[in-house]
Amino acid sequence: MGSPNFRHPVTLAKELISLDDISGGRVTLGIGAGGTGFDASTLGQEPWSPKERADRLAEFVPLLDRLLTEDAVTHEGTYYSAHEARNIPGCVQRPRLPFAVAATGPRGMRLAARHGQAWVTTGDPKLYENGTPEQSVEALRGQIAKLGAACAEAGRDAAELDKILLTGFTPDRGRPLESLDAFVDFAGRHQELGFTEIVVHWPIPDSDFAADQKVFEQIAMEAVAQLG
Repeated sequence: MGSPNFRHPVTLAKELISLDDISGGRVTLGIGAGGTGFDASTLGQEPWSPKERADRLAEFVPLLDRLLTEDAVTHEGTYYSAHEARNIPGCVQRPRLPFAVAATGPRGMRLAARHGQAWVTTGDPKLYENGTPEQSVEALRGQIAKLGAACAEAGRDAAELDKILLTGFTPDRGRPLESLDAFVDFAGRHQELGFTEIVVHWPIPDSDFAADQKVFEQIAMEAVAQLG
């Protein structure tokens, strides 16, 4: 996962090109504005405001796009600079490895529409504590509609982007991993909204991501066949 909180686009581009080569072209970059807490201060800096995180991402993503598609890049921006940054021979995947852009706000949605091959959401954070699964589904429906509008503005078909839901942050929390049937029901409802991928966390005991390992493995082995 790339985050301006602790990445610079020039060095990140070098790392991604290496990973793309080592993996034989099987890398997708997940990128977002970053969060608060330890993510925001891991390099010892004071946490940025939400506006500054959004401003940085708006400069970071287009610059990273250029770094992964052009042989040499020079850029002087508000937050990031590059001077004849060379990235030859570039990515194995052409024109570059795919970006999965995490976004819920309008600026992030525009970045996803212009530069993303996929869009990522964790749902509506305002519903996490006291919302219902039904309210969450409606909020996600609204987010997908906003993504569609951003794609139309950018001259893209929203169907070109994969739509990824990172679970564990909606009001359902861990309930989708309680059984195979529970997961199939959860995934089916979100598949109907247009989501193409459901990402679940590996079970971590004594955490928000605790789950029965055997149920997790059953879901991994059998759920896709049931969803069709």
